Amino acid sequence: MCLVALAWDAHPRFDLVLAANRDEFLDRPAAALHRWADGTLAGRDLRAGGTWFGLNDAGRLALLTNVRRPSDMRADAPSRGEIVTQWLHGGSDGAAFCEALREAGHNPFNLLAADFIRGEFFWTGTDHPAPHALRPGLHALSNAALDTPWPKTVQLKRELALALERHGDTEALIVVLLAALGDRTRAPDAALPATGVPLEVERYLSSVFIDMPHYGTRCSTVLLRERATRRLTLVERTHGPQASEVRVELPCWPVAP
Repeated sequence: MCLVALAWDAHPRFDLVLAANRDEFLDRPAAALHRWADGTLAGRDLRAGGTWFGLNDAGRLALLTNVRRPSDMRADAPSRGEIVTQWLHGGSDGAAFCEALREAGHNPFNLLAADFIRGEFFWTGTDHPAPHALRPGLHALSNAALDTPWPKTVQLKRELALALERHGDTEALIVVLLAALGDRTRAPDAALPATGVPLEVERYLSSVFIDMPHYGTRCSTVLLRERATRRLTLVERTHGPQASEVRVELPCWPVAP
C-alpha cells in the first residue's frame, strides 16, 4: 500500500474500517487478492513473492507502505513485501517482531500490524522501530510517518470521517470509500511535500489515485469488521487493462480455533 486511512475503535457498529490504495510500477507483475496455500488472504507480488496487505484466520493483519526517500534506497536490500508475510506467518508479539526488523536491512518502510487475538494494533517503521500502539480514532498513512499531514492523507481521512458520519451500513460505506480512493485531484504546489523527487513527480504523487504513464494506483481495498458479530467484509478492486473486483466475506474474524 502507499496510502491508507483507517478508523480503529471509532464507530459504534464497525471497530475497524480501512480504505487503501496500492501504488506500484505498472509493469511489476502481481496477483489479485486470493487465498494462498497456507491460508493467507492477500494479493501477491509475483516478482519477490511478498505482499503489501494481508490477513489470516488467526487474527493477524498487516499492511506496508514505502517511505519516499530516494537517497536511502539500496538495490541489494531485501524486499519489503516479506515484512507483511513474516508478521502473518509468525507468532511473536509486536515488540519481538520489531526488534528483529531492525537488523533486516530493508529499504525505508512503514508497517501497520495487528493481532486481534493478543489485542495488539501498532505502527512501526524504519524511522520509528519500536511498536507504537494505535490509538482509537482515525489515522492515515502514506509515504511518511503515521498521520503526517500530506494533502492526500488529510483528504482521505476527511472522506473516511464523512463516510462514517453519513452511512452506517456496509454496502454504502464500500461504495463511498471506493469512490474516495478513486479521486485523481492533485494538490496545489504550495501544499506539496519535498521528498527528494522532481516537482512534476510530486504533483503526480499528490493525488489519492495516482495515474502516471509507468506508475500508478494498481488496486483499491476496503475492509470493514463489525464490532458485535466480528463479521469481516473485504473488497479489492484492481485497476487497469485487467480490471476486476474480488469480495471476501468472513462470518466471524478471527476464525475460532
